[in-house]
Amino acid sequence: MEQHSSTTTIITTSEPFVTNRTCFSPAITLIPGQSSLASPLQYRRSQDFSIISILQFNCNGLLLTNMQWTIKNCTSSCLFQIQLNEKVITTLSELYIPSRILAYGTYELTLTVTMVNLPILKSSSSVYVRITASGITANLVQLGTSMITRGNQQDLLLDPGTFSVDPDENSFDASKWKYEYYCRIYGLYNFPNLQGILLSIDDSRIDPLNPSCLSNRSGNGTILIYGNSTLSPKSSLTIISGSLQSNRTYQFMVYMENRKNSSIQATGYVLVQIEDTRPQLIAIGCVISTMCVPNLEFQLVNPTTQVALFAVCVGICTNIQNISWNIYQSSDNSSSNSTQWILFNQMITYENIWFFGKEFCINSD
Repeated sequence: MEQHSSTTTIITTSEPFVTNRTCFSPAITLIPGQSSLASPLQYRRSQDFSIISILQFNCNGLLLTNMQWTIKNCTSSCLFQIQLNEKVITTLSELYIPSRILAYGTYELTLTVTMVNLPILKSSSSVYVRITASGITANLVQLGTSMITRGNQQDLLLDPGTFSVDPDENSFDASKWKYEYYCRIYGLYNFPNLQGILLSIDDSRIDPLNPSCLSNRSGNGTILIYGNSTLSPKSSLTIISGSLQSNRTYQFMVYMENRKNSSIQATGYVLVQIEDTRPQLIAIGCVISTMCVPNLEFQLVNPTTQVALFAVCVGICTNIQNISWNIYQSSDNSSSNSTQWILFNQMITYENIWFFGKEFCINSD
């Protein structure tokens, strides 16, 4: 979901001090600009945001003021004031709302300014804000790694219920989602489908043009094992050893749909290379996660910004002596709807200029 630019409606009420025509209620200007209950300013729940006020006083002499922000929950009208988290300071000219403080919905944020010496002089201004969902990131493996390598005799665990990310919450709640898995032999075939409708990995029907990844399946439950069947059915999938062919690359996709709102969906991908060896599972992520934005099979990065990556060896990883990084450049193959990866051969030329930390040796002591 993308943030929509909007402006903010300022609704100002003032009570002039009629006994002294040289002193009037303060004028309040709120920034951002105009909005309304029907067209509020929109923020994702994972975003911090602030409303700034500019005050203009129309009195001579010493000016002491009290400032107070209030927030009301709105439906067709804004009637109910909510209790704010202690992190929110409501007595300053600027109202700062940290991420995840407000629940989804529409709110009226009102600043009231009162003159201390003349409390009859006060003004109020309001803005309207809608808090929207940020959209989850569906990760099949740890850190949202794009490609992993597994052995033909190793089980393959895909666990979006554990590794997916909901930026609106402190942790991902797997029970809120439905899960469906798909697979194709990457570089050779498309995802199996019948008349454009994708066939899930456990569908027994056959697409004659795009064969199943599980060519040796022999009955239900012998190749695919779904986890967490009670609280969050199918939130993980284990493909048992021997089910995938060596020297092939498979692309797995998970489609996730919110149980309460089917219009909220997410899709995640991972490429899996199958070998005859028993390799360790290596997960790769961005040191600053916001610098890498998931986009279907890939991560988007700003070409003018440095990106720092880190790796995690998953499971029992002993006697690691050397860590080496390589970069591959993509070449799209439109006929097979896939991407070919070619080793980027200029890493040595630009080592310690563009690329840092390509080789890392580990001493036993």
